[in-house]
Amino acid sequence: MKTRTTLKQRQRAKTRKKVFLLLLPIMLFAILFIYYPFIRTIINSFSLVNAKGIIKGFAGFDNYAYTYGRKDFLPALRHTLTIAAINVPITLFITISLALLANKKRKLSPVYETLFTLPMSVSMSAACMIFKSMFSPSVGFINYFFGLKLGWYESQETALAAVLILTIWMGIGFDFLLMLSALRAIPDQIIEATRVDGISPARRIFKVQIPLISPTIFYVLCTNLVLAMMTSAPMIIIMGVSSAASATNTLMSMMYQSGFSSSDYGLAAVLSISAFTLTLGFTILSFVFERRKVHYQ
Repeated sequence: MKTRTTLKQRQRAKTRKKVFLLLLPIMLFAILFIYYPFIRTIINSFSLVNAKGIIKGFAGFDNYAYTYGRKDFLPALRHTLTIAAINVPITLFITISLALLANKKRKLSPVYETLFTLPMSVSMSAACMIFKSMFSPSVGFINYFFGLKLGWYESQETALAAVLILTIWMGIGFDFLLMLSALRAIPDQIIEATRVDGISPARRIFKVQIPLISPTIFYVLCTNLVLAMMTSAPMIIIMGVSSAASATNTLMSMMYQSGFSSSDYGLAAVLSISAFTLTLGFTILSFVFERRKVHYQ
């Protein structure tokens, strides 16, 4: 008995070592590139940091008071929340609608499924340059097609709307793929039962299909919320230092400008922590909503 117990203990020890060795690379990666930068950012937000990134002293909440007192902070916060409030529901609506249209397999299914997932194949930087050309006031396709003479990214009135169109388009591809996979995973027997019972297509969508794919919808909602709160690439690549840049500035683009352009690492750290706190708060609220509206099979 003792021999068998000893062998089992040795086998468990070997298994634990194997598991630890398998986890070690990702643990090191997480510590170096996630946890350490996060802790360093928190420390920097309460410190005096010079242009070389070296901490010179303790600042307490002075960095936060300075950041929240800047005249460009509230507009950046407002733009961030606006992008999240518009981008997330519109992207969800579009991707669910496209997935419902493409749910039934047809001969041309591979064609339009490829078209719907096309944004996945385009990087954000490339998409920014494409949209900048499309919305150009002189050679842009959008103005020509609709007979307009707007400087979309040059005007304070239209710059944010043009950025929203870009971010929504970029989010369609992957979200559509998730929604379509979730819809097609619904057992055929359930759909056939609704047809036998005479349930209308609209009622079937809202009472059967959407509740059954609600876990996927919840996942897409959370990830899109995080991505929307982190939006910065269009502001950096397209807007740059143009006259309309202030109309699209977000917390993340403001952080980039503070940290990389001005070397104000204390301000950048405060903006990072502020964006993280807001995103965490919205994510927690989403999980409260998940308890009531998400149905797991």
